[in-house]
Amino acid sequence: MKPNTDKMKILIIKLGYSETLDPEIGKVVSLGDVIRTTPILWALKEKYPDSHITWVISEQAEPLLYRNPFVDRPLVWDHFVPFQLMKEKFDILINLEKIPGVCALADMIDAWGKYGFRFETVGGTYHGYEKGLSFISYIEGKTSVQARGYWQQVLIQMLGVRWKKQKYILGYKAKQGAAADIGFNYEVGSKWPHKAMDMELWKQLEQRLTAQGYSVSWQEGKTNLFKYMDWINSCRLIITNDSLGLHLAFALNKKVVGLFGPTDPDEVYFYNGSQVITSDQECPHMPCCATTCKSGLYCMKSLDVAKIENAVNTLFGRKPEDNTLLRTGTE
Repeated sequence: MKPNTDKMKILIIKLGYSETLDPEIGKVVSLGDVIRTTPILWALKEKYPDSHITWVISEQAEPLLYRNPFVDRPLVWDHFVPFQLMKEKFDILINLEKIPGVCALADMIDAWGKYGFRFETVGGTYHGYEKGLSFISYIEGKTSVQARGYWQQVLIQMLGVRWKKQKYILGYKAKQGAAADIGFNYEVGSKWPHKAMDMELWKQLEQRLTAQGYSVSWQEGKTNLFKYMDWINSCRLIITNDSLGLHLAFALNKKVVGLFGPTDPDEVYFYNGSQVITSDQECPHMPCCATTCKSGLYCMKSLDVAKIENAVNTLFGRKPEDNTLLRTGTE
């Protein structure tokens, strides 16, 4: 089958069941991993301007593709979808799921060019297509000190497109209106509970920020992705653990203070000149990228709230001696 140069038919398989560039394989949907994959759509449209894109997505993550201008067909995963895909023909297939059964399906789909993960028949696990070996190097490099590049950058360069700091893409138009200066995105998903900053530190941070005159809003709408995006959009700045809220805040062009401990902030490209705060805990495993704490030190209990406060003031353009917020009226 030769590629259709007039109208490229492209299939993306990204359900969210496993983190694309982490060793972990599971079936708990990572919504953040789905939204942080959307920059590849810019790359695909740059390389194949006249293309038709199908994105296979889990039901839980489907709202993240709602009215996405670059996704022609969001296809929600169910028991029948694999049979449909095995009978269709595509020019390009991009499989970003490491679950062996999904990799086996990718191998059986008729596509002229394949990127990402394939099925490894000897061990019954995953490996990379030739145009996906950079993924394997990235995952294996988690245990080394070698520079790996940003997550989005690795995905885009796999496609042979230059990394241009391509942004996330949301189709949903979140409601307007600023309800608060600062939003506390304090919850995390069930897969990585230890990515959450200790609640006592959140309370201390609220006291410090409100004493300066900032208004604070605590996370809302987590059970409904549309309401959750509305809440993020209602805040001028988001303070957040490494979670879905971090990536949605980038997608919504918010100022962000990202809090990191067990995960690696160097993997994340921080848009909008946002700030990174890492744990002060001295742990030989940090960042461990583990779903459970290896040392018992719980690094997210050792974040410095004064550093977070200073990062907020920096992003708002407030000097230490100021007693009032410097509002420009354009944020």
